[in-house]
Amino acid sequence: MSDYAPDEATARADLCRFLSACYYEPAVEFAEEKLFDSMLVAATSLSPDLAEHARKLGQAFAAQDLETLLVDYTRLFLGPIEALAQPYGSAWLGAPDQTEDNPPPAVVDLYSEGGFDIDDDFMELPDHVAVELEFLYLLTFNANLAARTGQREDLVSTERLKARFLGEHLGAWIAPFAAAVTAGAETAFYRELAAFTEHFVRIESGHPVDSTVH
Repeated sequence: MSDYAPDEATARADLCRFLSACYYEPAVEFAEEKLFDSMLVAATSLSPDLAEHARKLGQAFAAQDLETLLVDYTRLFLGPIEALAQPYGSAWLGAPDQTEDNPPPAVVDLYSEGGFDIDDDFMELPDHVAVELEFLYLLTFNANLAARTGQREDLVSTERLKARFLGEHLGAWIAPFAAAVTAGAETAFYRELAAFTEHFVRIESGHPVDSTVH
């Protein structure tokens, strides 16, 4: 079990990072770095429902061999012909087709406003679910920092930016994306990941959540 003990604000930020990591190609590092132990600790400090999601996600990863997870990951998010659950916000928001040379400008503008830079070597589009969860982490971290240091103006502006981001982007497309993952997944791990992600993003968006964990 991870030995860190986050407070609630830190746990919310950390869950953003942990969920983001799960949308990259599954690897042995997930277990070696005790990703799911850390997720469970963070989730437990927030709510029993999130803790149950984290517990089920860790169990699902441990119960499945890595090769099968890689196959499911590829089917869901990469193809080979067409991904079953496109991991890009533009695919769910009715935006024009995006390419590396034609990124979704609205979310990129929000990234810029929030001081979020994407590494030049990053090969995915900027509205990939993992990237949007990383941006949510940055906003949550910055809001926590502003609150702790008494920077009221920074706190207000960061919370407003977070509300816009969730209302116009991640929070607006996470439900149909999660439904597609659930429908297309052949492994329990990705079904659990979809449910966990939607549940957490809905909480962060201020939307009511069914307290029953499926």
